[in-house]
Amino acid sequence: MNVCVDGPLILNTSAHIVEAALAGLGIAFVLEDEFASHIEEGRLVRVLEDWSPPFAGYHLYYPSRRQPSPAFKLVVDALRL
Repeated sequence: MNVCVDGPLILNTSAHIVEAALAGLGIAFVLEDEFASHIEEGRLVRVLEDWSPPFAGYHLYYPSRRQPSPAFKLVVDALRL
């Protein structure tokens, strides 16, 4: 069944966001790593590039005097990859 609806398209995974942009459904705002190949191959174009600063990476703050929990250590190790 096909249903025509009005309103915005809301997605919560970057893979779906890129697919929607490739289908011409709107503008995507995701990290460059997720769509760089599509830009290089000409399927997508950058817009508002002057207002899109490069991603400097993740930053964490935690007290150095406390022993990190095992869960926190897993998160830090995963982000270092």
